[in-house]
Amino acid sequence: MPGFSTRAVHAGQEPDRASGAVVVPIYQTSTFAQDAVGKHRGYEYSRTGNPTRAALEQCIASLEGGAHGLAFASGMAAEAAIMQLLKPNDHTVAVDDLYGGTYRLFRQVLEPMGLSFSFVDGSDLEAVERALTERTRMVWVESPTNPLLKLVDIEAVSKLAHAKGALMVVDNTFMSPYFQRPLSLGADIVVHSATKYLGGHSDVIGGTLVVNRDDLLERLAFLQNAVGGIPGPLDAWLVLRGLKTLAIRMREHDRNARLVAEFLAEHPKVARVFYPGLPSNPQRELARRQMSGFGGMISFEVKGGLEPARRTVERTQLFTLAESLGGVESLIELPAAMTHSSIPAETRRAHGVADGLVRLSVGIEDVADLISDLDRALAEA
Repeated sequence: MPGFSTRAVHAGQEPDRASGAVVVPIYQTSTFAQDAVGKHRGYEYSRTGNPTRAALEQCIASLEGGAHGLAFASGMAAEAAIMQLLKPNDHTVAVDDLYGGTYRLFRQVLEPMGLSFSFVDGSDLEAVERALTERTRMVWVESPTNPLLKLVDIEAVSKLAHAKGALMVVDNTFMSPYFQRPLSLGADIVVHSATKYLGGHSDVIGGTLVVNRDDLLERLAFLQNAVGGIPGPLDAWLVLRGLKTLAIRMREHDRNARLVAEFLAEHPKVARVFYPGLPSNPQRELARRQMSGFGGMISFEVKGGLEPARRTVERTQLFTLAESLGGVESLIELPAAMTHSSIPAETRRAHGVADGLVRLSVGIEDVADLISDLDRALAEA
C-alpha cells in the first residue's frame, strides 16, 4: 500500500476523465442527467451522491485504513447519524470528559427521545466494564479527550464493548488519522469533525466517519441520504484540499506543541499542564503505544483560577481567542465559558474541568513567537 502522504494526495483523486483536470472538480450541481428512465452514470441527485464528495469519502477511508467513508455537513451531523443506529431504551457508555456539543446532543436531544447514557472515566477500564449493561449497544470515546487530553486504551475498551455486543465509536478529531487509526485497534466507527485538522485552515465546516463493515455502511449511507445532513460540493472540496497537506501540518503541530507544553510545565504561573507528550504524563506509554505522535492540543490550569485564566486568554496576540481547533493558526479559549459551557458547571467540575482551565490549539507559526506570546500574556495576567 502507498504511504500516508501519497494516499492523502492521490486516493480518490485521479485526474478527471472528462477534462483531464488534475484537481478533483467542484461538481456544483444538484442533479445529474439520466440516459434513460432509471439509468444514470453513477449519480442522480447530489444529496444521494456527488463526485466531489465521493472523492473525499474515498480519501478519508484510505487514510483511516478503512473500507468506507461518509461525509457530512458537520461533525455533529456525523455524530447524529451514528446515534440513529440506536433505538429507544438502548444504552450508551461514553467518556465523561467529552466535547460539549456531543454531551449536549446526548443529554438534551437523545435522552428525551428514550436513549440512555452513562458517563465514565474512559481511562479506567474497570469503570468502563462496570458501566456496561445488557442494554448497552454503544461505547463512545474520545482519545485524547476534550479538554483534559486523557487517553483511552482503545484496543482494551473495544474488547469490552464487543464482549457485550456493543459498537465501539472513536472520535479521532484531536489526533487525525496521521497520528492514530482506531479501526486498527478494534473500533467499529471512527468519526471526525472535518472542520478541524482534516480541513486544517478554519474555512469550512464538515464531518466524516469511516467504517469497515458493509452492514454499517449500508445503514449509515441510508441515514446520510434520508436525513440529508450532507456537505455541499465546495465544502467537500475544501476538506479534500486540506487532506493533501495533513501529514506536513500534523508534524508541525506536534513539534510546536511539544515545545509549548515543556515551556508551560516550567512556568511559575501555571498549576498543571495536560499533554500526553510530557514525560511526566502518567499515560505517556499508552500514548506511544497507540499513537505515532502527541498532537497539537494542550490544556493547562492557570494559578488563581478563573480570573487570571480569563485575563490570560484575553491578552494573547498570536493565539486568537476563539472556539474550534486544528487550523494552521493558534487558538486559545476557556472551555468552561466557551466550548464546554453547555455542560452544567457542577458536572464539569466533577469531571476535572476547572473554571481556570485554558485550552490551546497550537498552530504552525514559529514556536518561539508562540512561547513569547504566552509568556507575556501570563505575566500580564
